[in-house]
Amino acid sequence: MAFAGKKRRVLIIVENLPSPFDRRVWQEATTLLEAGYEVSIICPTGKGYEKKHEVIDGVYIYRHNLPLEAEGAMGYLMEYSAALFWEFILAWRVLLTRGFDVVHACNPPDNIFLVGGFFKLLGKKFLFDHHDINPELYEAKFSRRDFFYRVMLAWERWTFRLADVSIATNESYRRIAIERGKMSEDRVFVVRSGPKLDRLKIMPPVESLKKGRRFLVGYVGVMGRQEGIDYLLRAARHIVHDLGRKDIHFGLVGSGTSLEEMKAYADELGLKDFVTFTGRVPDQDMLEMLNTADVCVNPDVANEMNDKSTMNKIMEYMALGKPIVQFDLTEGRFSAQEASLYAKNNDAEDMAQKIVSLLDDEQARIRMGNYGRKRVEEVLAWDHEVSKLLSAYDLLFS
Repeated sequence: MAFAGKKRRVLIIVENLPSPFDRRVWQEATTLLEAGYEVSIICPTGKGYEKKHEVIDGVYIYRHNLPLEAEGAMGYLMEYSAALFWEFILAWRVLLTRGFDVVHACNPPDNIFLVGGFFKLLGKKFLFDHHDINPELYEAKFSRRDFFYRVMLAWERWTFRLADVSIATNESYRRIAIERGKMSEDRVFVVRSGPKLDRLKIMPPVESLKKGRRFLVGYVGVMGRQEGIDYLLRAARHIVHDLGRKDIHFGLVGSGTSLEEMKAYADELGLKDFVTFTGRVPDQDMLEMLNTADVCVNPDVANEMNDKSTMNKIMEYMALGKPIVQFDLTEGRFSAQEASLYAKNNDAEDMAQKIVSLLDDEQARIRMGNYGRKRVEEVLAWDHEVSKLLSAYDLLFS
């Protein structure tokens, strides 16, 4: 709710994506602005977001360069060090110009507590916005629990210890904050990354995206190791070459450290003419691909990290009325429920069978798509999360 008197001032720090490209961060920022807060954001630059400082819809954005998109321990060390340096510099700039009362830190990584903890010494509050479980993310990327895994656990522990309030994207993350982070239950709020329906517009399909074929299978998301794009490509190979389905095309939207590797893998599997990789594209292009898709997929690898994580892509598919095929993960099933078919975990051939069975059953696609859209409208849309975010802030300033 809005408040009387001097405006409260929020500084949001996000390291891995630029604003307003990061949809969760932007929805939070504009929601707080509408509730009467002054909002500043520190974030990296990115394609289409090169300006170092600009004001969008009343939100003040301060961007900094990062040396590279990290791969390997040294890459992450360079990225995190550069990000922390600029976060401190720009936080001082905001403090001395616009001011702030709270540092709202969005992971990954979990080392932004160093910035938040420093400014707590100056009387500022610290809110942790838990986007990813980084110890599990590290294990998913590198398949080991070594010294750096223990560093991730330590950073997470210190972050929760310093946080005045934490917000989690789902109940699994809330349990981690309470059990592993030792936070008081009344200081951890679940604020899901629900889609805004005014952005995810249902529109007519663009038939040219099907490349002359009858069906299109759509994907939107990061092209990284734990996202399971290799499973999706193997499922596509089984569909095209083993099942002989030459009437299906695959449209994959998104960028990431594995994009070029996945393009090469698709060629190796004999899928060059059956898969379109768009890279990172504007919202309009993404919406055209998803609105044209007959089935959407979420091939996230079944592991501890993905099992506990809520994937925005699932709710975006549902918002557009699209039936889904994914592996059977706890939070994925909670989000989609009857809007999805669930393949055996990490089984590309079973995913292929589920995709084909859904493409061949138009009535099931319609039923599942309608269910998903209704569930978003009634339960999962961002409008249902606004009061929870503002309640977290009410407690923070109480």
